Amino acid sequence: MSASRPPLPADPSQYVRQREKGAREVSYPEPPEALAVAVYDNHAHLEIEDGETGLSLDEQLERAIAVGVRGVVQAGGDVASSRWSAWAAASHPRVLAAVAIHPNEAPAYAQAGELDAAIAVIDDLAAQPRVRAIGETGLDFFRTGEDGRPAQFRSFEAHIALAKKHGVAMQIHDRDAHDAVLETLQRVGAPERTVFHCFSGDEAMARIAADRGYYLSFAGNVTFKNAQNLRDALAVTPRDRILVETDAPFLTPTPLRGRPNAPYLIPVTVRFMAAELGVDLDEFCAQLAANTTEVYGSFD
Repeated sequence: MSASRPPLPADPSQYVRQREKGAREVSYPEPPEALAVAVYDNHAHLEIEDGETGLSLDEQLERAIAVGVRGVVQAGGDVASSRWSAWAAASHPRVLAAVAIHPNEAPAYAQAGELDAAIAVIDDLAAQPRVRAIGETGLDFFRTGEDGRPAQFRSFEAHIALAKKHGVAMQIHDRDAHDAVLETLQRVGAPERTVFHCFSGDEAMARIAADRGYYLSFAGNVTFKNAQNLRDALAVTPRDRILVETDAPFLTPTPLRGRPNAPYLIPVTVRFMAAELGVDLDEFCAQLAANTTEVYGSFD
């Protein structure tokens, strides 16, 4: 994630981050054709405002529902965004929450001597009834160097323990760390419902994950021209282990790449995935919805 972090307010509902805009197109795309069978966005960061004018949480959800996206799993990555995620889920019946310390945040917390305290906050939040996952947690060897990896491993293993303690799912962030993530899960023991958020591996890794019963969540980058590895992975993933997400406001699918992403754009990715797999769209949507509620429980 790349977004400027404001000070932590006393009221979680007042926490908002701004995505760095740069030179890209910042207008939100037109809504796609609605899906006939509703699905869910199982990973988004709706506390991050994007576009010429940011959409409120209510606006995000209204747009999503209008195109057949029934609910959103809002993911945290630090103490502040995890508190916001838990607040959003408690306040809106179309939102469930995931809470965690992101692997790229773990070294900073550790350096400040605050990692244990931050994980304790995640532990407290995970006890709330609409917090249904620990995430996003994992390993990232792209943005964090060797000196920060011990903190990442310590944080990851602590989060695995929290998912098991609270009986909730776990959403994994894995960037350039495939072997280390798989080894850690095997060594420590994965939670019963383990999701590779924004899966970034290849066909071989997808087969390993499927054999172990993990879920693979595909984002808009599965549509990118240079992402054949993701399409190969999608092709070999059992249908009952496939999830879909936006990772909004990031990873907007082709042909809208570069513009702000939001849950209401998930139909673009879903239609692409169904066509890539050569399956009926409505049946595929029904499978995605069933998989999502199997992992996170009912949104109602």
